[in-house]
Amino acid sequence: MTIVVAKGPLIGQRHVQAVLLFACIAVNYMIKYNASIALVAMTNAESTNPDFPEYNWNEMEKSYVLSSFYWGYVVTQFPAGYACRRFGAKMVLFVSTLGSAIAAIIVPFTVNWGGWQIFCAIRVLQGCFQGFDLPCVHAHLALWSPVEERNRLGALASSGIECGTVMAMFISGLIATSSLGWPGISYISGAVGIAWCILWEIFAANSPNKSRFISKNERSYIENSINSVKESVEIKAVEKQIPIPWRAILHSPPFWALLIVRSAENWGFSAIQAELPAYMNGVFRMDMKSNTLYSALPYIALWILSYCYLILADVLLRYKIVTLNVLRKSFNTIAFWIPTVGLIGVGFLEADQQTLAIVLMIANVALNSGCTIGSGLNSIDLSPNHAGILTSVTNAVGSIMPILTPLVAGAIVKDESNRIQWQIVFAITAAVFFVGNLVYIIWGSAELQVWDNPNFLTPEKDEPSEQEQNRSHLENGTKF
Repeated sequence: MTIVVAKGPLIGQRHVQAVLLFACIAVNYMIKYNASIALVAMTNAESTNPDFPEYNWNEMEKSYVLSSFYWGYVVTQFPAGYACRRFGAKMVLFVSTLGSAIAAIIVPFTVNWGGWQIFCAIRVLQGCFQGFDLPCVHAHLALWSPVEERNRLGALASSGIECGTVMAMFISGLIATSSLGWPGISYISGAVGIAWCILWEIFAANSPNKSRFISKNERSYIENSINSVKESVEIKAVEKQIPIPWRAILHSPPFWALLIVRSAENWGFSAIQAELPAYMNGVFRMDMKSNTLYSALPYIALWILSYCYLILADVLLRYKIVTLNVLRKSFNTIAFWIPTVGLIGVGFLEADQQTLAIVLMIANVALNSGCTIGSGLNSIDLSPNHAGILTSVTNAVGSIMPILTPLVAGAIVKDESNRIQWQIVFAITAAVFFVGNLVYIIWGSAELQVWDNPNFLTPEKDEPSEQEQNRSHLENGTKF
């Protein structure tokens, strides 16, 4: 007899949740990254719209504004996982996005009297709010994603990173040159964030059991899929407060491999994002930051290629061509090791090879999008019950990297036109990419870990000894 498992509607509430998470990430990343475009407009009004105030901030003050976001971002990573477990992803994501959006809106009203210092303070506050986002996104996906669709829904939600980056780089540039000027960047991004909060409040639910809109078939499909991997552990166990097996987590090689590879990704991507434009400007005399098309082009390619990775992964898993473990490590290798070669190559180009430099820059950024499927969703593989906590830890450590990379680059590069100094920076970044992925290949895993079990820390009741069994039978008058 063949048992047919009803999957519910082809497009169901699990897809609604993934789209909402995609929009959440996109909005928050737009707010996160549009400061770099806003700073150009705020300090060089002639390049955008001269009808708005211009501020005479030096390079150090501008660097403080850009890096201050991560000061707050690091602080809230660890409590993010706890907050999500305590209050649920619905409330935490609502508050964090609303807070970040309101903070964006108040920038034009405060910077006139507070200068770059108040801008820094607002960016720190935004970082604090957004530190809650990704841990809650991963925890929410763990409860809503059937195992068969985990890559698809997870990659769809995570592609909000690329979408938000494109909006920050391209759309923000268009807004700055429009009649709205640089204040329009804050107003529009804040308004979009508030609009998302309204949709999230209406349609989001912490779990399939708590959704008002989900069908019975879809709820059963999600729960049965997750239960099949958890080997008879009830789905309700995920929703209760489960003690965190810190000792087991910290002794788990796959967790440490995930921590190292995500830290390497943060180092490498932040170096590409922050340092390549400066290199292109210094060596090739290409002003990438003030040209919104050149700034956005690598991230448009990144966004497009992320869906190519998603489709390919879906085909490979659906037809059982590779296992999930092989898929994760293969995609991550493409995302890390090809840019490793590209970074070294771009450092040796001559000043008249601008076209090749642009192609390599786009390729380095775009190919790196494979790391979302490669390692970005791995916390859900290791432990759906503790995915939020794992993401909190890996993000907390990883978010230190964007603070360190400019400092390392600044210590090495004293002359932006000196190609040899840039080659050292790119070699370090390439080495980080290479070693991080190598560790992931050796010790990483896509298998569910034993410490994910909700009862892992619950002492099992000892089986009665043979003598106790005999006594019990005698007391009950039973012979055996």
